[in-house]
Amino acid sequence: MQGYSFDEISLLPGLETVDVEDVSLEQEFWGRKISIPFLASAMDSVVDAHFATELWRLGGLAVFNLQGVHCRYENPEEAYAKILQAKDAEATRTIQEIYSQPVKENLMKQRIKEWKALGIPVLVSLTPAGAVKWGKLAEQAGAEVLFLQSTVTSPLHYSSKNEILDIEKFIRSMDIPVVVGNCVTREVAWEFCRSRAAGILVGIGPGAACTTRQVTGVGLPQASATLMVVQARDEFFEKEGVYVPVICDGGMRTGADVAKALACGADLVMMGSPFARCVESAGKGFHWGMATGDPSLPRGTRIRIGSETSLNELLFGPSHTSSGTLNLIGAVKNSMGLCGARNLSEFHRIPLAISTAMETEGKYYQWRNR
Repeated sequence: MQGYSFDEISLLPGLETVDVEDVSLEQEFWGRKISIPFLASAMDSVVDAHFATELWRLGGLAVFNLQGVHCRYENPEEAYAKILQAKDAEATRTIQEIYSQPVKENLMKQRIKEWKALGIPVLVSLTPAGAVKWGKLAEQAGAEVLFLQSTVTSPLHYSSKNEILDIEKFIRSMDIPVVVGNCVTREVAWEFCRSRAAGILVGIGPGAACTTRQVTGVGLPQASATLMVVQARDEFFEKEGVYVPVICDGGMRTGADVAKALACGADLVMMGSPFARCVESAGKGFHWGMATGDPSLPRGTRIRIGSETSLNELLFGPSHTSSGTLNLIGAVKNSMGLCGARNLSEFHRIPLAISTAMETEGKYYQWRNR
């Protein structure tokens, strides 16, 4: 099996092009209309109340981590300070210690109510084990959408010691939408569609702060993973008439990466590190993976990413660099216009090509001058 990353594919223009002003990114998911297809990952280094409020104001959605520092500490700023001040060699151990404190149910209820009081959508994330304990609590406290999320989530899990979460049964027991992930194959995505998931997260290990691929060897390059999950989504829609949104989670840094993810069939993109670069992010220039705090086998790391831009500049520009890392919306709309797509539904149908020399062909002087 051959797996391709976004760097190894390209988008092919056709007979028609569209003015950027006539391109629309508006969609509706889980009862909320959004003007841009962006989700912020449920990472403590990115999402807090301030960041979520700002992203919602700009048209996107953020996901809160219910097993993060906000639900472990009455004053999460103290936990943040320890993580940010730790020396590089001590960062992982410090994060492990911070996340060794138990999640507190009273704090979880309190945080959800605080976030709701801000008037923003309250999307929350729990691991499968966390969902067994706190899924209903989160729903009853006022969460609007639950992201059931782990490094690898499967419809069939075996454990001789721990309580097993029956994903289909769990989804049907909830009165709020449940998004499930992460996965990278058609077979798993089909089962999630059949279980009536409200969305599917794609990606194992592509994130900048994630080390799952290095530690375990598990994963698939993100372009191929997205295409496989989208194939299942489309086949299920054709057979059952139920459309399940696909969320490309991680592995994107530039506007071109985002455009390719959407062209591969994703309805939304979920990002961590690009948002962590923003001055509004909770990590103040640092970023760490969701599995960094694992007590026995950390699968993430803290990286120094810098506070280089504002959220508005990241998404809407203006950009003062040719790297493609700013004005992501402008880049996506330009890509859609060049390929003749007026909306994301049309963008899903454009042809793709394997183009392994896409970023290097004819660029000798660009590379030499870096």
